[in-house]
Amino acid sequence: MATPGTLILAATPIGNARDASPRLAEVLLSADVIAAEDTRRLRRLASSLDLKLPGKVVAYHEHSEGVRTRQLVERLREGATVVLVTDAGMPSVSDPGYRLVAAAIEAELNVTVVPGPSAVLAALAVSGLAVDRFCFEGFLPRKTGARRQRLRDLALEPRTMVFFEAPHRLAAVLDDAAELLGSGRLGAVCRELTKTYEEIERGSLAHLASWATAGVLGEVTLVIEGAPVVEAVFSDEDLRELVLGHEQEGSSRKDAITLVVTATGLPKRRVYNAAHGQETSAP
Repeated sequence: MATPGTLILAATPIGNARDASPRLAEVLLSADVIAAEDTRRLRRLASSLDLKLPGKVVAYHEHSEGVRTRQLVERLREGATVVLVTDAGMPSVSDPGYRLVAAAIEAELNVTVVPGPSAVLAALAVSGLAVDRFCFEGFLPRKTGARRQRLRDLALEPRTMVFFEAPHRLAAVLDDAAELLGSGRLGAVCRELTKTYEEIERGSLAHLASWATAGVLGEVTLVIEGAPVVEAVFSDEDLRELVLGHEQEGSSRKDAITLVVTATGLPKRRVYNAAHGQETSAP
C-alpha cells in the first residue's frame, strides 16, 4: 500500500505577486497536483514568479468541488502531494477548499498549511479599529431582506467585524449598516489592498455610505467597529444578593465575592463593600 500523500493549503498573494513567500514557490514546484480556483490566475502568478509548474494543474472551484474532491482524495491516498490554492489568500476562507480539507481529515490523510497574505488581517491592521477581538463574517447575503436581518443580528456584536463585499453592492451595504448598526459607528473600507490603486477610506458609517455613492471598483474588505459594551448597573443590594446566592451554594464569603467580581467585571473593593453592608456609590 502506498504511503499517503499530503494536502498542502497554500496562501497566495492578495494582489501584489511580490508578497508570495519562498515556501509557496517551493510547494508549487514540488507538487504532484495543484488544484486551483482559477487555473489561468495560477499560471499568471507562476509566470510572475518565473516558475515552470511540473505538476498537473486542475480546476477546483464551487462548481467542481464535489467531483474534484473525490478525485483529489484518491490521489492523496495514492501518495501524491496535492497543493490547493485559491485566487487570493488562504484556501477555504470564503473560498473553495473546506470540502477537500474535511474529506482529507475524514480519510485520515495529512493536511498542512503554507501561510501567507490575508485580506482579513491586512484590513484589520490598517483599519485603525480595535483588533484585540474580532470576528470574520465573510460575505453578507446578496438579497436585501436577508442582508438587513444579518446586520440586525450583528447589531450588539462587541467585536470588530470584517466583511468581504462586492464593489457594486458596497453603497447599499453601507446604507443598511449605517441604519441598523448606527450612523456614528466607525468603519474602514479597504480597496485593492497591496495593489497599485490601494485605497483605505475611514470614518463613520454615515460618511462611508455617502463616500461609496460615487461608485467603488476592485476587491473590497470592510471593517466595522463592534457595538459599545453597555455595563449593567448593579446596586449594592443586587451585589449583596449575588454574593449571598453563592454562599448559599456553599462558597465562602471570599470565594463568593471573587465569583461576583468575575461575573460583573466590577472592582473587588466595590463588591466587598456591598457584601459587607458598607455604603458605596454606583459605578
